Amino acid sequence: MLTTESDHALVVLDDVGKSFGAVRALDGVTARIEPGVIGLLGPNGAGKSTLLKVLLGLLDSEGSATVLGFSPATDAFRIRDKVGYMPEKDSYLAGMTAVELCAYAGELCGLPRREAMQRAHESLYYAGLEDKRYQKVEGYSSGLKQRVKLAQALVHDPVLLFLDEPTNGLDPRARDDMLELVTDLPKRRECSIILSTHLLPDVEQVCDRVVIMQSGRLRFSGTIAELRGGGGGDVFDVEIKGELSALVERLTAAGCAVVEHPPLAATVTLNPDQSPMLVVREARAAGCQVRHLAPRTLSLEDAFLRELESEAL
Repeated sequence: MLTTESDHALVVLDDVGKSFGAVRALDGVTARIEPGVIGLLGPNGAGKSTLLKVLLGLLDSEGSATVLGFSPATDAFRIRDKVGYMPEKDSYLAGMTAVELCAYAGELCGLPRREAMQRAHESLYYAGLEDKRYQKVEGYSSGLKQRVKLAQALVHDPVLLFLDEPTNGLDPRARDDMLELVTDLPKRRECSIILSTHLLPDVEQVCDRVVIMQSGRLRFSGTIAELRGGGGGDVFDVEIKGELSALVERLTAAGCAVVEHPPLAATVTLNPDQSPMLVVREARAAGCQVRHLAPRTLSLEDAFLRELESEAL
């Protein structure tokens, strides 16, 4: 897999900020993003696209950042040599065919013309556009335009891909096709992906880790399991046989937060220094039998909303 000059991190952010007039698009973002398929998640206007442009060196910023060990402020061209970028908005030159567009993108990345053309054909074939590669891009449907944007991002064989809303405007079948390509890319191309989106199902289907942003600020960074489990993994669902109130009384006295779900269930929040075995011991002392004890796992939607409602990191 990928090796970088920053202890294997794809991206390191340290107090990154960006303003457009009075609008604070990025506000003190600090994070470390490891290799894999990462969902950059947040509502529209969260700062996701701005962050990607900062990382590519297309926008200046406050604070510091590295991408694959390089600084966007001083090594933007080296970053773009290693990173493929699929922008959210259509970005093609009128009159160009798909193969001309992809070859041009390859030349902009420093490929010789002949190699750029060869790779353009290969990328378009991979994206499923081999029979339409000589057609002008402006005549494409929304789904085909998304595919050609993906193909041009792949043409120089990058080790990291920034995909900004890749399923934007697609019908359900075209969306599934795009997500299948995204799922296949790390295995076929041995690359990592940062997938920027506001669509939770896209993230759940293809990503290993998530970075959540809102109003330019970082809300969460970690695995999907950590997000759905509440981050600390200290919230448990309990079902018993016996007197629920007796168990609740003992757990509350032990410093746990307990929400009752009568007649026989409860949600227990343990302190960081407490083990789930505490619940078993207190149940035994209360004369109860534990029939179910498991970490609470939220749906991705509930976990996402919880992070948006929490204090920013």
